[in-house]
Amino acid sequence: MLTSKQRAFLRGQARHLDPIFQIGKDGIGENTVTAVTDALKARELVKIHILETCPYSPRGAREELCERIGCESVQVIGRKAVLFLQKKKESGYDLKKLEVID
Repeated sequence: MLTSKQRAFLRGQARHLDPIFQIGKDGIGENTVTAVTDALKARELVKIHILETCPYSPRGAREELCERIGCESVQVIGRKAVLFLQKKKESGYDLKKLEVID
């Protein structure tokens, strides 16, 4: 569970990210879950665009993905959601010190 300070730190880090996935009329299938999981394992922080044709609301899509993947939700603004899944080893983010590790 992320604290509000950790969430704010990650929001700042995600501000410059472009969405790398779109969820459309097909909703959230196994392929989408697998692709987002792989991206989270590689990047830790991803931004997703939920299209208007998606059967889920943006918050509903976020909840569904977080539940199925086991990741943390950082934020939802409009139709964009930011998800976070910290690596067990060699994470790029130190959430205790609120800094990026190079």
